[in-house]
Amino acid sequence: MRWTLKPIPEKEKITQLAKELSVDTLVAQLLIQRGIETFDDAKKFFRPSITDLHNPYLMKDMEVAVERIEKAIENQENILVYGDYDVDGTTAVSLVSSYLKTFYPNVATYIPDRYEEGYGVSYKGIDFAHDNDFSLIIALDCGIKAIDKVAYALEKYIDFIICDHHRPGKELPKAVAILDPKREDCEYPYDELCGCGVGFKLIQAIGERKGQTIDDLAPYLDLVVTAIAADIVPLTGENRVLAYFGLLVLNKSPRPGIKAMIHQIDKKELSITDVVFIIAPRINAAGRIRHGQYAVELLSEIDFEEALEFAKEIEQNNVDRKELDKIITHEALQQIEENNEQQNASNVVYSETWHKGVIGIVASRLIETYYKPTLVFTKSGDKLAASARSVKGFDVYNALEQCAEFIEQFGGHKYAAGLTLKPENYENFKNKFEEVVKNTLPEELKTPEILIDTEIELSDVTPKFYRILKQLGPFGPQNMRPTFRTNRLQDNGFGKQVGEDKSHLKVTIKNESDTKTLNAIGFGLGSKNEFISNKKYFDIVYSIDENHWNGNTSLQLTLKDIKKGEK
Repeated sequence: MRWTLKPIPEKEKITQLAKELSVDTLVAQLLIQRGIETFDDAKKFFRPSITDLHNPYLMKDMEVAVERIEKAIENQENILVYGDYDVDGTTAVSLVSSYLKTFYPNVATYIPDRYEEGYGVSYKGIDFAHDNDFSLIIALDCGIKAIDKVAYALEKYIDFIICDHHRPGKELPKAVAILDPKREDCEYPYDELCGCGVGFKLIQAIGERKGQTIDDLAPYLDLVVTAIAADIVPLTGENRVLAYFGLLVLNKSPRPGIKAMIHQIDKKELSITDVVFIIAPRINAAGRIRHGQYAVELLSEIDFEEALEFAKEIEQNNVDRKELDKIITHEALQQIEENNEQQNASNVVYSETWHKGVIGIVASRLIETYYKPTLVFTKSGDKLAASARSVKGFDVYNALEQCAEFIEQFGGHKYAAGLTLKPENYENFKNKFEEVVKNTLPEELKTPEILIDTEIELSDVTPKFYRILKQLGPFGPQNMRPTFRTNRLQDNGFGKQVGEDKSHLKVTIKNESDTKTLNAIGFGLGSKNEFISNKKYFDIVYSIDENHWNGNTSLQLTLKDIKKGEK
């Protein structure tokens, strides 16, 4: 791990903000590092207002989109709400369809089959729309590159409204309206919305025309925060407002489908981290193991007892997904070792037997072992399909663009993408991708980096400080949970490796000058046990959390890394 200390802001700035907010300088420093430099900035940050959301009509084509939907309703047209099979897509489809159904019955949903149709808008989906007399498709979390598909739909007299957040290509589809804040000609003030977020802006715009306020639409925010968490978009600006109020809805009055999932795990209050690691994988599991439509049905269900039955089945899907993930990761690691590719700049692995639903997770797992841009391929019909994942700082989407001659179709983000290619192009693609990564991946990005907010002493870790830190949330990209460094610590002698395979580390930490001790847990740090044994000094990087055990709550450090300290 590379330990990188963030630049410390100017002392005068820190002192000024601390004075304005009546907080200590440590808190003021953390705020300035997050771009919060004035009293007004801090007020918006700590007390988000739902009225801070932008006017949806600032988004290019919004007026046209709303008018086309109103026209469809007026003419009694059938509307098909279409979305991708991941969390962002299924939440977006559930949000827009369930909203439209509150005042218009001729609305149905469609999620493409991951295995038969693949990602995004499909010819099969358009044929389904044509065969069932749908004349308007609202595509969510996909469609920005579906030039041929939209043209095909037009031949069948089907209009498209595209609500996407992925980067457009040079040419845009011939849709009636394209809502995408990443369009170059779109002047919407915030361009980091997820697909479900763009869907929310659409219902916000429709709602305004119907005389509804933002408070009337707040119940849909449990879906939006779930998508924000799962899609790992920045927790800044409008996303922060949507996530903040989404968590309130999620914890106070979630829709029956989400309530049923929470009921399965028996957790009283969910943080954004819980959404990432508990709720999102369960929604995703339906699309990975069964079919994404099942997730839409769960999220749209209005009867709690029915939702409980859905949730039980999805829980089983998640168990199955974990088992597949474990098996395929093991096989992929074996493949890398057998082919002697550990020294490659990238990882590209393939087996026609691997389950397409978990290859994205497997790619992430491989990065945990071999920290490098990774693609995992499997057979999909007569093509090969892959999920790509990247390391921090390296744009895998750009790397794929440089391999376009061997690719049939691709799309995604800087750190995650999907693609298909013909089997005969696999070796050429693999060699080209390796060449691109080898020539463009800077040396420093080959080692995982921990960004550290600041150095503190153990005495700074108090319940009051932790309460303030909690208010910096919800945490996510560009507003990560604060990370601290403390030096020259010792274990009290009872530190040990824990877990079935002894892969974790449990320590009680103290320093020389203070009698204070704190419990710490280091997940995956069991191998660093030697650093803490025999009263050796060590340095740590960590975040501060709470530990709940037997009805008691205490502060606990979550270790991110340990290094040998000075003697």
